[in-house]
Amino acid sequence: MSDHSIFAPLLPSDGLPHKSNGDDQEYAPEPHVILTVEDDGVQHQLSNDDHLGTHISEVDDNPYAFLGANRFDMPGSTTVDPFRNNTPRIEGVYEWLKIVVCLPITLVRLVLFGLALMIGYVATRTALLGWKDRSSPMPKWRSRLMWVTRMSTRTILFSFGYQWIRRKGKPAPREIAPVVVSNHVSYIDPIFFFYELFPTIVASESHDSMPFVGTIIRAMQVIYVNRFSPTSRKHAINEIKRKASCDQFPRVLLFPEGTTTNGRSIISFQLGAFIPGYPIQPVIVRGNVSLAMLMFRMFTQFHNFMEVEYLPVITPHENRKESAVRLAQRTGHAVASALNVVQTSHSYGDVLLLSKALEANQENPSLYLVEMAGVEAEFHLSSLEAVDFLDVFLSMNPDSRGQVEIHHFLKVLRLKPSTLSEKIFGFIDVQKSGKITFKQFLVGSAHILKQPLFHQACESAFTACDGDGKNYIMEKEFGDSLVLSIPGLSNNEIRGLFTLFDIDRDGKMSKDDFIGCLRRYPLLIALFSPCVLQQICP
Repeated sequence: MSDHSIFAPLLPSDGLPHKSNGDDQEYAPEPHVILTVEDDGVQHQLSNDDHLGTHISEVDDNPYAFLGANRFDMPGSTTVDPFRNNTPRIEGVYEWLKIVVCLPITLVRLVLFGLALMIGYVATRTALLGWKDRSSPMPKWRSRLMWVTRMSTRTILFSFGYQWIRRKGKPAPREIAPVVVSNHVSYIDPIFFFYELFPTIVASESHDSMPFVGTIIRAMQVIYVNRFSPTSRKHAINEIKRKASCDQFPRVLLFPEGTTTNGRSIISFQLGAFIPGYPIQPVIVRGNVSLAMLMFRMFTQFHNFMEVEYLPVITPHENRKESAVRLAQRTGHAVASALNVVQTSHSYGDVLLLSKALEANQENPSLYLVEMAGVEAEFHLSSLEAVDFLDVFLSMNPDSRGQVEIHHFLKVLRLKPSTLSEKIFGFIDVQKSGKITFKQFLVGSAHILKQPLFHQACESAFTACDGDGKNYIMEKEFGDSLVLSIPGLSNNEIRGLFTLFDIDRDGKMSKDDFIGCLRRYPLLIALFSPCVLQQICP
């Protein structure tokens, strides 16, 4: 990637930079534009090549042209919600009769469940007793003792109503397929695979402290991962590779979706299972397992359906060094085809957004799903950054359709109605409907935030506002800079914006305050375009 500079021309003399996109293709040159800024009678030109006929009005409508940011296209959306289960209500005479008949059976099942859980827990604690070297394969006598726990697990499944489980296909030998991946439709899946394969699993660090569960997964020589820590993710991938490469360890099982779904679609696969480059056996789980009222509904059914199908092993293409992304795509396609469902671009990030919307008591939380895998790939935006943007959007008081009008938008950004503020809103209102959705707000904000010149523009804006170089900005200096872009600001309006930027509320705006606020509200960088251009052309 070229070294961008805020002081360098946005466009070379022959058009856009000829950057390779990985397929040895180059971007074609685009026409240059003139951007003229009038300040005290002085005109500054960023480019003087208008021979291709680009109209200045096209730039005038784009408040982010000074960053080199073009208008963006919204990625397509699907109406599929992979996280909604639509658990059937208890309706009809048959369902109520079944519950009444099963209540005595439920008591027996609860006793059986408790006994199996206790026996399995004691056996597991015994198998782990005195075992210090957890990084090495479990000794054979300890593994044999874990058979007691595995049979207890099958008894737990029986108590849940899974008297029999239909299987299609067979597990490939461990030496052929050391990695197994499966869709994830409920908390029953890991219980079944513990009994069936006794694999090494990858799990969140938080699972270690869960009663009973933490002990069980430690016996499975779990690979812990903090999905928000790059260091932890890298360590987990190294552990997957190390354990998959050694036949003394159990095979490695991963749920690459990273969360449970409703089984009616497949969401995008995380790459941890595919980066090591080992042959993979996909497994699919079908069943009528519901998450809501899970225990009660399972205990009060005569039988619960579950089918497990082992698919053919997928081997990486050695002749062309297949990438992890391509291997994940092939595996996802195989799983989706076998289930006869679509595969969407949703990811665990959408679960975080859904949880945030639920926490905010939104009427339809599904409106805030954005298919984060696509957003992450396009803008390199993390899930936590997306949640922060949702927090801002929710403060704009979206209506029942998840849409925000301009006056709520301006209120949260502390902007008064003006030509510039209308342009900022219009920049993300791609459909020109007078309202914006969260996905438009997120993609528009990410589009600006990830511009190569964004950070340098923030630095230049701060330097311009901090006229005497004292490394902080006072309210009057801040106001003097703002009136260049929005004339006629009142003292109260300036104070409102200053309060937004003064994150630590100490009455003076440090560089950390300034840049931190612009990262949270990247659309506000448009307020400082005159300051940035003055830095370029003093």
